[in-house]
This record gives sequence, structure tokens and C-alpha cells, in this order.
Amino acid sequence: MTIRKIPLIIGGEKVQSATDTWLDVLNPATQEVVAQVPMATPQEVAAAVASAKQAFKTWSQVSLTNRMRIMVRFQELVREHTSEIAELITLEHGKTLPDAEGEVGRALEAVENACAITRLQLGEMANNSANGVDTYTLNKPLGVGVGITAFNFPVMLPAFMFPPAIACGNTFVLKPSEQDPSSTIRFVELALEAGIPAGVINVVHGGPEVVDALCEHQDVKAVSFIGSTHVGTHVYNHASAHGKRAQAMMGAKNHMVIMPDANKDRAINDLLGSAFGAAGQRCMANPVTILVGEARNWLPEIAERAKALKVGPGSQRDADLGPVVSPQAKARILRLLDSGVEQGAELLVDGRNCVVEGYEQGNFVGPTMFSKVTTDMDIYTQEIFGPALCVLEAETLDDAIDIINTNPNGNGTSIFTSSGWYAHKFENEIDVGQVGINVPIPVPVAYFSFTGSRGSKLGDLGPNGKQVISFWTQTKSVTARWFEPDHQDGSEVHTTISLK
Repeated sequence: MTIRKIPLIIGGEKVQSATDTWLDVLNPATQEVVAQVPMATPQEVAAAVASAKQAFKTWSQVSLTNRMRIMVRFQELVREHTSEIAELITLEHGKTLPDAEGEVGRALEAVENACAITRLQLGEMANNSANGVDTYTLNKPLGVGVGITAFNFPVMLPAFMFPPAIACGNTFVLKPSEQDPSSTIRFVELALEAGIPAGVINVVHGGPEVVDALCEHQDVKAVSFIGSTHVGTHVYNHASAHGKRAQAMMGAKNHMVIMPDANKDRAINDLLGSAFGAAGQRCMANPVTILVGEARNWLPEIAERAKALKVGPGSQRDADLGPVVSPQAKARILRLLDSGVEQGAELLVDGRNCVVEGYEQGNFVGPTMFSKVTTDMDIYTQEIFGPALCVLEAETLDDAIDIINTNPNGNGTSIFTSSGWYAHKFENEIDVGQVGINVPIPVPVAYFSFTGSRGSKLGDLGPNGKQVISFWTQTKSVTARWFEPDHQDGSEVHTTISLK
């Protein structure tokens, strides 16, 4: 059987890498090798940046209207190919097909936000701001942008980056995860089919050497990253040290607070969906719940519903969660789960020895749930990024807020309650950038910005919404005065700073 080779995309063409280093791309449910991805050579990385730099000369001059029309066509193509893209996500990532289809839907939201570029990239103007002087701003593209994305959303995360960047008139080099690149490549192919000119969007694959080369390249103007805190901190610091504008959306430890007045069934079901969906491999999952007051009595029912969740390959539509992405990820998750037992947490649901019939080689971890968790345990302080739920208890909402605000991360948090007073108090006193009220995964729709905070984010601006336009443009201020053709005033020298 011939193994499919993942291409680079440089100058609008699919290019087979000249590298001698190829990594296997595995189906996480079977360990079958489904493709091989190249670690791009330094020459190929340089060629991708050079292609983007050359394309910027003409693409930056394309009108807002024509850029918008390409984005509209792009979103149409993505919508038409949703099933195909979702199947590629499931094949290489492992998430269930319904979840993969949901990811494509969230990616579409981001592309649709880029379709609004004729509204979002407007400047400001003050007519006659001084004596006969007009002042106005122009939001101009930066040049070559770079995007570096994690494995857990191989289509949605690139959609947060290159569609708005190129809609603003920039050109782009994307470095997707090498663990599940096929859906990303198909996504970019559809962008080219929509009419994005050659060189405007390029794709290279690789590890730390490729990332560093992109961050260091003199022609790269901005770097966007979404992934782990360890890598994101390096990317942000390295890119910033080389004079790039940078943003990094990173790790999390999100908390869901359940008040005793919450709708019980809805709160429990949404908690389990948030904690265990995508096998917990979401930076916006809620791997911690705080049961407040009498809601602590719901603990046995939460555990029983967790045990009832079905684990299976992502291609089985009735599976609630699929495998984790790799054997290495599974081993790391199991080490952390073992530490929870060793450090004194009570294991209510044990998914450590999960085996799926017919898929014995798969990277499966079943739903796992701990109670009696304390904030000094490794299962609390570290991002498990697997199907594990830690339960803490609090007497009051104030106690719950204190727990969350003490945690260094600030990606997202949720509260489930029927009380508007509790909800209002929570949204005002919680020190977290994205808040859900009876919403388990508080990622806003794409015409609002992604606003993670504190230890979960580096940089002032986030993806999506208006902030993404600010990140991918630079503001040029123009102060202009026009005189009549026969104007005579100007014989005097004015040494003051005022505009006269």
C-alpha cells in the first residue's frame, strides 16, 4: 500500500518536500499509518516566505470588495465540503464525526467574519480637525504573517488566522500540526480554489527548527500561535525578540461552577459534554467543576452519567468520545491520572484501562472522574488535556470565585444557575477573559473576539472579532491640508507646534 505524502503549498502549488525526514501520521483509533508529513528544509521555509513577500506587492493593492468576494466564495466551498473535511479530521485526530462537523462549522464562522472585511477594516476621519486640516487613519496590512497551530482543531485554528489576515491584505505562511495535517491542507486548497492568488497563502510543515526559522525571518511581520503554554511562551518571546508582532493563545484550566438552583439535568449533561467531548482535548473544555452548597449532593449522579458515556472510534456516530491523538498523549494522561490516585483524590470513575473491542490498539482513555481534589494536586495544577474531570466543593459562590481567581489561567469559566443575581456577581467578580452563563464552553461567535486572559494568553489582541483586524493591520494616521491654487498665505515662518 502506497502511503500518501502530505505536500507543502508554496506559490499556489502543491510541492513534495525534498526533505529526508518524514513523520508518520497515524489513525489514533487503529495506529494505522494514513499519511506521512515532511519536516520542511530551511530552503523550503525560505521559499514559502519569499513567495508570500512577492505576492504581498500585488495582493495588498487588491480592493476590499474583491478580497471580500473571495472570502464569500471560500466559505461557500467550505460549507459544500463539510463532510469531506470532517472525515479527514476524524481520521487523523480521532474526534467523533459530529464533533468534527461542529469544528468545521466554527471554522466557517471565522471565515464568515473575514467576509465582513469591507466593514471591519475601516479607518476614522475628523473633517476640519484643525484650521482647514483633516485627520484620518488608514488600517494598512502588515506584510507577511505566520500562523502556528495545535493538533486539537486542525481546521478551526487555521481559520482563526489566515482568512482574516489575508482579507486585510496580508500574505501568509501557515505551519499546522504535523499530527493531523490532511484536513488543514484540504482547507487551504479550497481557499486557493476560491480565488486566492498564488503565494498569498503558503503551508510548510515541521518542528521547532521550522518554527524558529519563521519567527526569525526578517520578512515576517507578525506571528500568531495557538497551542500549549510551553510552546506558546517560546514562540511569543522568540518572535518578539526578533521584532515581530506576536500573539499566543495557550493552555488553560477552566472551571464550571454549579449552583444548587441550576437546572440539574442541563447542568450535569453540559458539564459532561464539556469535560469529555473531544476526549478532553480542548483548551476551552471544563476539566474542573466546583459544586456549591447543596449541589454537592449531585456528585453520585454525575459519576453515574459519566460511566454511561460511550467510547469508540470517531467514525462511529453514536460514540460520545473517541481516542486521544497519540500513544504519547495517552501515556502522559495516564501518568497524571495515576498521580491523582497517589496524591489522595478519590477516583469515582476510572477510564485508565479502557479497551474498545475491535480497536484494541487505539489510544483510548475512558471518562475519568475524581472527587476530593485539592488545588495542590498535579491533576489540578496541570492541564491534563484528556477525558478527566476534577470535582471541587465550595460552601458559597464567593468561595468558588476565590478558587478560580487564584488559578493562574484565564481562558474560560462558566456558571450554571437560575439566579440573575448570582450570574451578574460572577461575571463581574471573576478574573477570567471568557465567561459562560449556563453555557459550558464559552467560546463566543467569531464576530466577537477570543478573549482568554492571564496565564492563558500572551499579547494584547486575540483572534476573531474586531481584535483580529487590529492585530493584522497597522494604523497610519494622515494629517492633510489643501490650499486654493492661488493661495498666497505662507510668507511667514511659524515655529510653534500648533496647526494654523
